[in-house]
Amino acid sequence: MFNIILVATGGATGAVLRFILTNLSKSLFATSIYGTLSVNILGSFLIGYLITSNYLKSFSEDFIKFFLIIGLLGSFTTFSAFSYEALNLIMEKKIFVSFVYILFSISICILSAYLGIIINK
Repeated sequence: MFNIILVATGGATGAVLRFILTNLSKSLFATSIYGTLSVNILGSFLIGYLITSNYLKSFSEDFIKFFLIIGLLGSFTTFSAFSYEALNLIMEKKIFVSFVYILFSISICILSAYLGIIINK
């Protein structure tokens, strides 16, 4: 039961942080793509960093796994918004832009997670 509370509170926190960052991005750019890309890159990096971090050894494994990774970063990153935006670009006949967005997002997020892991080694 406690793990459910950790996931729920982490999820709420991550969702609020994503909402704030995405809206900040919308105020700076004409599209929400940059906000979604930013949260996904940052979240991917942090997940890679956290799963290999020695700094967090003083925290319980449940806190790291359920609150930080599944809850907070799971709701902070957003595959559904990414999917919606990619499809929206396709429906607007921006096929090349959508292809670049999909390829760049997936590549840079995987690279970000890897960099998070490498920094801890």
